[in-house]
Amino acid sequence: MTHNVAILGASGYTGAELVRLIATHPSLNIVGLSGNSKAGMAMADVFPHLRHLDLPVLTTIEDMSFDGVDLVFCALPHATSQAVISKLPMHLKIVDLSADFRLRDPADYEKWYGKPHAAVEMQKEAVYGLTEFYREEIKNARLVAGTGCNAATGQYVLRPLIAAGVIDLDQIVMTLLAAVSGAGRSLKENLLHAELSEGAHGYAVGGTHRHLGEFDQEFSAIAGRPVHIQFTPHLIPANRGILATTYVQGDPQVIFDTLNAAYADEPFIEMLPMGQAPSIKHIRASNFCHIGVTADRIAGRAIVIAALDNLTKGSSGQALQNANLMLGLPETEGLMMAPVFP
Repeated sequence: MTHNVAILGASGYTGAELVRLIATHPSLNIVGLSGNSKAGMAMADVFPHLRHLDLPVLTTIEDMSFDGVDLVFCALPHATSQAVISKLPMHLKIVDLSADFRLRDPADYEKWYGKPHAAVEMQKEAVYGLTEFYREEIKNARLVAGTGCNAATGQYVLRPLIAAGVIDLDQIVMTLLAAVSGAGRSLKENLLHAELSEGAHGYAVGGTHRHLGEFDQEFSAIAGRPVHIQFTPHLIPANRGILATTYVQGDPQVIFDTLNAAYADEPFIEMLPMGQAPSIKHIRASNFCHIGVTADRIAGRAIVIAALDNLTKGSSGQALQNANLMLGLPETEGLMMAPVFP
């Protein structure tokens, strides 16, 4: 059975990534694409790498028909999705890639995003979209809120360790390297080639990054008490990829065994042999996450490193993985492509 899907915000990076993935999906058919600023244009003119595909012309959201559509991917900017999604027909299943429904408490949303939540009633039905840990809830959801790409990477490292009680919850430090596509496609001075290339810099230093709201929410719920990690992201001159290095106190072998057991049956999470470190080169344009554990030179400490593609496993691939579950399809369908290398 083929399911019809539409993508709102198809003119951005995550929208284009959804098109790329769905193009070879055997059970999904793209019947609508919106891109308000590019309305009336062909996707081939906005993204020439998709020229070979027979795709609908971009429209405004207002002009899009949802008749016969089974599921909508919402790849709109933060603070835009709430108003749009609240007006969508009730028969639609929805996967939102923005931050608008990730935080369960509307007060937390206002704290981290600086404005009141505009769809509080819908927030109550949203399921958090970290597939490996909310699989059963996602299967029965109407609205799934995709995670932040940084938040997903850090959670793959820490959720099993917190749940198993094998690390000191008050001594967690994470440094994360993020590629520039995570900042979106809109023009920003600090993302110009001359500003970004040949350098790297920390941003949101001191605990102001919005994805910390997701860390606080999820880690505290697992532990049953407040957990606040130290987290500093760095912008690097790469197009794709996230590399999160996490320093924890605990027995390195126990930490490795805990993660290895947690992900033994997960199709997209790959544990590297003890002592090996992952690279963003080895997960590029794929839905895989690689995790490595190394013992620190100081006894009782370990270094855990995770790598994933921010546009795929961190966003659009995760969205498709969730959509598969929502539509009763095999979770891996359309997502088992190998990473692109070199």
